[in-house]
Amino acid sequence: MPKTRIVKVTRKYQVTIPRDVREKLGIRVGDRILVEVEGDKIVLRPLVVRKKDPVEELLNLLDESLDIDAVRLVEESWNED
Repeated sequence: MPKTRIVKVTRKYQVTIPRDVREKLGIRVGDRILVEVEGDKIVLRPLVVRKKDPVEELLNLLDESLDIDAVRLVEESWNED
């Protein structure tokens, strides 16, 4: 990944973070970014750094896999009324 990038400032003073940078830092829609000025530089830092995909994180909460029939659970919930 290149160290520097050129991005365009839009009419609303917005910039797009390049895809490879977003992926490397785990930045997603709705995340908050800290904006700082250091001398003549604008520094953007994600407030939350994710290490893994959220689904993978949830799946890793369990030591062993669960044998769940999701379709059966939904069908049973229909019968509870």
